[in-house]
Amino acid sequence: MTTQPRARRAFWGDVRFLIGIALVILSIVGVWLIVSSARQTTPILQANRTITQGEALVSDDFRVVEVSLGSVEGGYLSPQELTGGLIAARTLSDGELLPAAAAAEAKSSRTTNIVIESSVGLPEAVGPGTAVELWYSPLIVDGDEFDAPRILSADVVVASIPEGGGMLTQRSAAVELVINRADVADVLAAITGGAALSVVPVGSGS
Repeated sequence: MTTQPRARRAFWGDVRFLIGIALVILSIVGVWLIVSSARQTTPILQANRTITQGEALVSDDFRVVEVSLGSVEGGYLSPQELTGGLIAARTLSDGELLPAAAAAEAKSSRTTNIVIESSVGLPEAVGPGTAVELWYSPLIVDGDEFDAPRILSADVVVASIPEGGGMLTQRSAAVELVINRADVADVLAAITGGAALSVVPVGSGS
């Protein structure tokens, strides 16, 4: 009786087994890396109040929060990056994380603050950080009437609104605005010329 030799396992069968093991290991490592990355947080600055465009950025106006930012981590400022001489390049809302793009060097600022008196008071919707348009009605020469209203400065942000005192506290018509330096001369000329000034929230019409 002749004994048949035992069949050997095909070489490619062993390779497929090893490849399968390798894929399982890679899958486990990949999941671990994803979970580990998701758990990594970075200390980032978060505004604790509304900060209007042009305001100095100081540590007292921020709290430090731990946030998982992943690939966009470099787009936000950490506490150690808040150095002196920085201002808000745009208005920051209360609770907003501080993007690097929202901070600028004070010396590069093209805006300044000016206080005007609104002839028609201020809408209730207007507050610090509100984007508005500054309209004016020139005083007609040799008369007590005003010409048709027109836009004096379109890119304006409300910095603050003084409040009146007394028992019947009412909203003051005075308002501090952040305006482009290029518009300062026109605004001052309108004030000294006796023009009627009005603040209109952007998008509300005229």
